[in-house]
Amino acid sequence: MACGNGPQPISPPAPRPPKVKPVLVTHFTATSCLGRGLDATLAALRGQRGGLAPCDFPRAELDTWIGAVDSVDDASVRSDLAEFDCRNNRLAQIGLTQDGFAERVEAARARYGAQRIGVFIGTSTSGILETEHAYQHRDPQSGALPGDFRYTQTHNIYSPAAFVRAYCRLGGPAMAISSACSSGAKVFASARRMLEAGLIDAAVVGGVDSLCLTALYGFNSLELLSRRPCRPYDVARDGISIGEAAAFALLERMPEHAIDDDAILLLGIGESSDAHHMSSPHPEGLGAQAAMAQALSTSGLAASDIDYINLHGTGTLSNDAAEAHAIRALFDGTACSSTKGATGHTLGAAGALEAVITALALRHQFVPAGINTTEPDPALGVHYVTSDRNARVRAALSNAFGFGGTNCSLVFGRAGLAP
Repeated sequence: MACGNGPQPISPPAPRPPKVKPVLVTHFTATSCLGRGLDATLAALRGQRGGLAPCDFPRAELDTWIGAVDSVDDASVRSDLAEFDCRNNRLAQIGLTQDGFAERVEAARARYGAQRIGVFIGTSTSGILETEHAYQHRDPQSGALPGDFRYTQTHNIYSPAAFVRAYCRLGGPAMAISSACSSGAKVFASARRMLEAGLIDAAVVGGVDSLCLTALYGFNSLELLSRRPCRPYDVARDGISIGEAAAFALLERMPEHAIDDDAILLLGIGESSDAHHMSSPHPEGLGAQAAMAQALSTSGLAASDIDYINLHGTGTLSNDAAEAHAIRALFDGTACSSTKGATGHTLGAAGALEAVITALALRHQFVPAGINTTEPDPALGVHYVTSDRNARVRAALSNAFGFGGTNCSLVFGRAGLAP
């Protein structure tokens, strides 16, 4: 071991992760403030229409904009799952019932058996709104919460995973991932590992987070909320807009038979943890760069093979600057945009929602615009797309970077256009 003031030995670079086997993204769906299901989402993206509106969330007296899903509270969860009833699980149920997704899971269950399908759900705040309501009705003398408050089935981080597993009548392994804003992306990594290990034959992955006072006032206390619709990568960007969403995908191993040319594949995954700061990214984006580099390596692709990058792009000064620094270190002029200007930052659901948006870009061969951004910051030095356009998209990268430096990047491709 070296000592003293002499030159210190330089550690050899970490070996490049090997290429992984592609995973078939059999089906996917998304629900957000853009609308319910893929048709509504695609129409909004192609029409460059956002879903943000001035904050009218009950008891949230804040000068900001939010991305709320319409009528979440109008219907309860399925009657046999009443113990799970809360805004977050109602939103999850709305998501599961779009685009025939639940029916596709049912078909997979018939094919593989309930025990061979895993559930992997990302969330940040889960059903914390139920706890907020419970505190509003606590006993004035003892402070005790109401007797009908069900923490385990609502606020508990595992609640949405347990709900999705029960809703789809599955019996395989189930996992909740809560790594802040990368939660909904990291579920793809966990599911892929279980598929590769042979522990499951298919996986329901997704992310769901709903509006709550804790998130709204929490980000307000950090002085991160914008007073207008967020403008990622804009020279005048000044903060985020909070949204809510539920997005899901069904993953399966690649079949032995030929697949359709328009099939969507999960090609590569990169994860890193730089632990730079509890709420600020590494200023040079080192963790983000490591995640993207690993995603490229495991996909077997070069940076030049990526035709579109769906940025994490929250709209804060430090986040966008750090991500842009990482992008410049690996890519040269690749088209990129943040769709958070349309959806808001959906926190634990963002990684899953934006994975679905990336899949839509591959399926329909277009690059979505970063709406609300009118003057991309020249200091960031990236090719930021402000107008929707048709494009040949063979492979695309989706970024999700969370508080505490927990990062995840996903590479998706279209089977018939593989680089």
